[in-house]
Amino acid sequence: MRISVSSDMDEPVARALLAELRERGHEVRAHGALSPGDDPQWAVCSEAAAREVADGTADQAVVCCWTGTGASIAANKVPGVRAALCTDAYTADGARRWNDANVLALSLRLTSEPLLREILDAWFAGAPSEDPEDRRNVDRTGRLDRERTGL
Repeated sequence: MRISVSSDMDEPVARALLAELRERGHEVRAHGALSPGDDPQWAVCSEAAAREVADGTADQAVVCCWTGTGASIAANKVPGVRAALCTDAYTADGARRWNDANVLALSLRLTSEPLLREILDAWFAGAPSEDPEDRRNVDRTGRLDRERTGL
């Protein structure tokens, strides 16, 4: 899987994220503080990672900032992106299942390396629900994107 990763800070957990994704066999593209010469501002690098998901050059993304909130907000401004701030495995599983999230947002402050692995396990094991109600909700978010962008 092609995964775009951004972080506004070069923190140990961000480096562990890159290593863990590569160990799992994913093709990783880094942005922000994880890529020398990139703009490390959370809004800029989160948008870059999210745009790769929206345009299909990445299958999913993981965006990080100190709390994870700014990164998730910036990513969610990109039409077609459903970013979920996940601080535990249960939330990551639910985000994939019920929300068909395609961008995982993480807090650099709250996420330890063991927790990171648990969240990634749940994220990658999760699959979008086929329940009609869940699909209607996900479809509605797509309509909101189209209304906002006039498409």
